[in-house]
Amino acid sequence: MSDDILYRLADPASLARAALDGVFEGEAIDLADGFIHLSTRAQLAGTLESHFSHLTRLALAEIDARELGAALKWEKSRGGELFPHVYGTIPFAAIRTVHLMRRSEDAPWQLPEELS
Repeated sequence: MSDDILYRLADPASLARAALDGVFEGEAIDLADGFIHLSTRAQLAGTLESHFSHLTRLALAEIDARELGAALKWEKSRGGELFPHVYGTIPFAAIRTVHLMRRSEDAPWQLPEELS
């Protein structure tokens, strides 16, 4: 499986910490599962709906998959679809762009214009 750019939806504060620390170590769900959850571009809408419908603020990180090396594994997840998982940490240098996303509670999530 190959996608050069992968995506991470996260609390903006956790990505701000990663910028300071130089590494993204994941959030509570990642620590519980033992890997960092990522999505492809095609999986983003489903991930937003399944896991982030209760939030109004998110950060969306674009990650260069080539920087992840052997830590990147493709595994079956939601609906038997292959999802990218990182076993380890993500160097902040692998994060190409971070988009801040906001919405009102009654509005659907909209991906940044560059990804629509």
